[in-house]
Amino acid sequence: MAADPFEQVEDAPLFVVPRMLEALRSYRAGPKLADLPGPNPSPARERLASQLDYLSSTMIEGIEAHPTKFWVLKQFQQSLLAVEQEDAEAREHFGNELGRLLEIVGIDSSDGVVEYYLSRQ
Repeated sequence: MAADPFEQVEDAPLFVVPRMLEALRSYRAGPKLADLPGPNPSPARERLASQLDYLSSTMIEGIEAHPTKFWVLKQFQQSLLAVEQEDAEAREHFGNELGRLLEIVGIDSSDGVVEYYLSRQ
């Protein structure tokens, strides 16, 4: 059995400011997965975008009450588990979108959590 990827996470406080919340709202309202090949809209794009919308909404609603890296990554974990049946290319693009969210909230690294779930088969 693989080790829990959260054992490697170095938790850190996040500084939630109005600009961050606005950026999350803009992300939620904006286009996602623009580089995912295939027709637009495609079923895969719709599934992944729906999961990203849900994730960003969860972050908007909860990050002020839980301003930590660990909490954000736990939210990512739920979304990563929800998309683990997608093909490898779709998961890679999903991971790129998670990278955008990490930048918005000021997290430099997922400490291997995103990579762990994206590489699972």
